[in-house]
Amino acid sequence: MTLPADLPSLAAAPWLTAAETQRVLAAIAAGGYEARCVGGVVRNALMGLAVTDIDIATTALPDDVMRLARSAGLGVAETGLQHGTVTVIADHHPFEVTTLRRDVETHGRHATVAFTDDWTADARRRDFTMNALYCDAAGRVHDPLGGYPDLASRRVRFIGNPADRIAEDYLRILRFFRFTAQYSTSAPDADGLSACTRMRDGLTILSKERIHQEMTRLLVARRALDAILSMRDHGILAQVLPAAPRPGLLARVIEIERACGCAPDAMLRLAALAVETPEDAVRIGAAFKLSRAERGVLDLSSRADVHLSAPLPPSAARALLYRQGPDRYRRLVMLSWTRALDAAVTAADWSDALALPDRWFAPKLPVSGADVVARGIPPGPAVGEVLRALEAWWIECDFAPDRDALLARLPTP
Repeated sequence: MTLPADLPSLAAAPWLTAAETQRVLAAIAAGGYEARCVGGVVRNALMGLAVTDIDIATTALPDDVMRLARSAGLGVAETGLQHGTVTVIADHHPFEVTTLRRDVETHGRHATVAFTDDWTADARRRDFTMNALYCDAAGRVHDPLGGYPDLASRRVRFIGNPADRIAEDYLRILRFFRFTAQYSTSAPDADGLSACTRMRDGLTILSKERIHQEMTRLLVARRALDAILSMRDHGILAQVLPAAPRPGLLARVIEIERACGCAPDAMLRLAALAVETPEDAVRIGAAFKLSRAERGVLDLSSRADVHLSAPLPPSAARALLYRQGPDRYRRLVMLSWTRALDAAVTAADWSDALALPDRWFAPKLPVSGADVVARGIPPGPAVGEVLRALEAWWIECDFAPDRDALLARLPTP
């Protein structure tokens, strides 16, 4: 394969020169096979973005990968043999090593593949041109499909015919919007957008888990709002979101996150976008198969009884923080701020309320059930009732009473 002279080198990339990466690549090369880093690691490195997981493609079959890795003293986990993938562990760092593949038959959710030693065939079965780039142990970038110009111009483009790539896996519709939101600086590729729109009904065959994973990644992407608006306008959002979207509130919560230096919060953004009623929270929780913790964020958004029309006075804010905990308190303030209509309440007021957990740490109630029992109250429900009443008074007093003051209020039988 001829390497274009204008392709940059990744020879100095820290993740590539790291001893553990070189050990894995060298182990496979020792058997006479080729091995190259591929996909996201190469894409992100060329874009100057953070690199996390390192995936490796190889001409070696899985059994050969395991044999060579063990011979080199590396760990092996048989994590995806049916797909040609072996996890090789070097110095506690896992690397997914996958044999080159070509598609034999596709089904919209998964494919039947055959192993190959053809790098171009392996590249053709990937989704976007920016993901079909490889890097060898010396840092040379290999571009069998000519995708580097797309990466350099931040253009997310399907490999070959977009409809063919989507028919192979309908999740690629959501990935198209997620990648465009994360990496592109312009409007979605017209051919890709057209194919996604025409084939959007295919999203209905995807599992809830796959939709959940892709949508939560999309919601925290750099241009999430643009992607959501485009999905709404082209009838795609309605295929995965069982509630009326409110992109204006999503825009508002993103604006607040950025102004306050908060990390993007997928569930907070989803709650702002689509949860108005408890029924919305239930439907979305089921559609995305959310965890209990994730559903809790949506439930918080649907509870009108806890929303704030304005930041609370200091003692009431501390009481709320104590009862809700820091994470729920912050999300509650963010959601309330997002929906706030009172122009007299400034951003500085809301920001100050949001920062309360950074300057005040909720204390622990200085007495326990053992103290109540020691006063002669028999173990059982009555002990909990006494503690709850004592705690309510302690909170009402802005947490000022100490242990002696609390003990003095304990009833005697």
